[in-house]
Amino acid sequence: MPEPTPPLALTMGDPAGIGPEITADAWRAMRAGATAFAVIGDAALIGRHGVNVREIGSIGEAAGVFADAVPVLPVTLAAPVHPGQPDSRNADAITTSIARAVELARHEHAAGVVTNPISKIVLKKAGFAYPGHTEYLAALCNVPGREVMMLACPELRVVPVTIHVSLRRALDDLTTEGIIAATRTTHAALMRDFGIKHPRIAMAGLNPHAGESGTMGTEEQTIIIPAIEALRAHGMDVSGPWPPDTMFTPPARARYDVAMCMYHDQALIPLKTIDMTQGVNTTLGLPIIRTSPDHGTAFDIAGHGTADPSSLVAALRMAMQMAEHRNRS
Repeated sequence: MPEPTPPLALTMGDPAGIGPEITADAWRAMRAGATAFAVIGDAALIGRHGVNVREIGSIGEAAGVFADAVPVLPVTLAAPVHPGQPDSRNADAITTSIARAVELARHEHAAGVVTNPISKIVLKKAGFAYPGHTEYLAALCNVPGREVMMLACPELRVVPVTIHVSLRRALDDLTTEGIIAATRTTHAALMRDFGIKHPRIAMAGLNPHAGESGTMGTEEQTIIIPAIEALRAHGMDVSGPWPPDTMFTPPARARYDVAMCMYHDQALIPLKTIDMTQGVNTTLGLPIIRTSPDHGTAFDIAGHGTADPSSLVAALRMAMQMAEHRNRS
């Protein structure tokens, strides 16, 4: 019989962003349910938003506290927090929160890691050496280069093969080997963490009309189709290359479980257009589960009480569902 699933570890994100208030609202929405989480951050900061908070000594105490208060594993901030005014002096606390959450998940004390939004610019001013959350998590898990970003909402899952690079560089970086590696990681995760026994994978083309047999570009013929053929040879259900301008309609989406996209915006524009509110960013290829809301720090509205917690709630629920699937496998 599977062991009970432990709580999730929720990072603080940038304390000057909307993380504290959506954390408080997420707890309000989830306190009566089965998904418990502990925040790794500053208890007083969360308490500003009208919720009870309780500092705990270990994440194992979170489930017993969760119905009555937000459980917090404390992290000390270096500078006072003013909503909407990020301060790089708090960069160490932000990265410490992430590192502690990963450590808890790697030792199976936490079911997974859910990350509140960070500001790459704020961290870079303090010497942060990674392009973003995803790459930092991979480094903490000792699997740099294996990370794959998947965005998901109830209507669609997408994976960009190339991620946080310019469009010009993405065209140079796109390779058959890269497509194969990202797709194999995605296929394995859909089976293990999402309970899909036979994943159906749609491969996007790069060019208009998926190249129109080479008349609008040859990358489909030289890069993408060889990847599809290699993946099919390994028994995977991979279709395509699909014309990118038609593959995200409702009838098309019904024919696949995930769309493999060739660059960042090809994946994220349809996902965020269809359902940004319920969008969740999931990192595949890690030894731990990690999800996050599909939005940023929103410094412009921080502290106004108008931030929507829906994406964070969706990320917490998805992480717990993934953990339960993994626990059963």
